[in-house]
This record gives sequence, structure tokens and C-alpha cells, in this order.
Amino acid sequence: MEPSHELRAARVRAGLTQEAVAVRAGTSQAAVSAYESGAKQPSVATLARLLAAAGSRLTVEPAPVRRPSRAQLERAGRTLVDVLSLAEALPARRRRALRFPRLAAGRSG
Repeated sequence: MEPSHELRAARVRAGLTQEAVAVRAGTSQAAVSAYESGAKQPSVATLARLLAAAGSRLTVEPAPVRRPSRAQLERAGRTLVDVLSLAEALPARRRRALRFPRLAAGRSG
């Protein structure tokens, strides 16, 4: 859902000008214009108020749940096993100080 498109569509369906929606919503025509053009993003509360001023309603619909396929789950499982195997192969003890190779004096890189 794109708020700018929804707001403009609701206003046009209601046959209202930006000024009329602004007056009903208690804001300015410039703000309504900015929201409709996408220059500004309204908060959920502001979008609901503007839609209500245009005679529409903000509703929330559940999105479809995408479940991974068996092949995707198996691939992810193999990746996890590989990562855990690599982690187990790392040394468990850490050295106190980091060791860096000494640079030869007078050389610049």
C-alpha cells in the first residue's frame, strides 16, 4: 500500500479538493499536497485522519504467510550444519595480545 496513492484515490472518490480534505482533517492544503505527492510520509494516525476526512477508512488485512518448501528447509539445514562445523573448528582459547607482523623500518606502502 502506498499512502500517497491511497490518500489521493480516497479524496478523488469523495469528490473533494485538497483544501476540503485539509479543512476536515484540521491540517493545511500544503500538507495534504505533500502527502499525496509522496514528498512526506504521514504517520499511521495522520493517514487514518486524512482518509476519514475523505470518507474512507484505514484497515489492516493479514498478509498471506509464505511457507518455505521442503527443499528450502533442507538447504537451510545443511548451511546451518556447515556453519556450526566451522565454528567448532575454531580455536577455543584466545591469545591475550594480538600478534601482527613487524614492518621493516623505513619502508612505506
